[in-house]
Amino acid sequence: MTHLVPLPAVAFARFRDISIAEYAEENVASGRWPADGAEERSRQSYDELLPQGLATPNQHLFEMRDSAGASVGTIWLAVIEQAGARHGYIYDVRVEPEHRRQGHARSAFLALEPLARELGLERIALHVFAHNPGAQALYRSLGYEVTGINMQKKMG
Repeated sequence: MTHLVPLPAVAFARFRDISIAEYAEENVASGRWPADGAEERSRQSYDELLPQGLATPNQHLFEMRDSAGASVGTIWLAVIEQAGARHGYIYDVRVEPEHRRQGHARSAFLALEPLARELGLERIALHVFAHNPGAQALYRSLGYEVTGINMQKKMG
């Protein structure tokens, strides 16, 4: 069983570096961003969302730990207030490659639900890239529903 602990300060720099690189790679792979400048664009996004690092208000970053207490990944839940409602947004979920396909992400999402209720969140949203059918299947199995689809056509 996976459980969540607040992301330790000593783990934040590694989390940030890996997340920035992977977010850039995902955006390039999806065709949303050109490769040139992708990592800088990703870094700017993270700097805007986490200007105070772990101390940024309404940002909840967790380390996933397995039953033996070993770190197996991270998950980031933001609290967003919009139009008089509070909702959550999952900005990042990452399971270390050697721990994937063992149920850690599912357990982490389920562990977030009591916290979301405590925080008075009406819903939790997230973005999933179209080229990641495994993640899409996981989110559907957890009750997440598609709320929109972005489409594009490359010209030339």
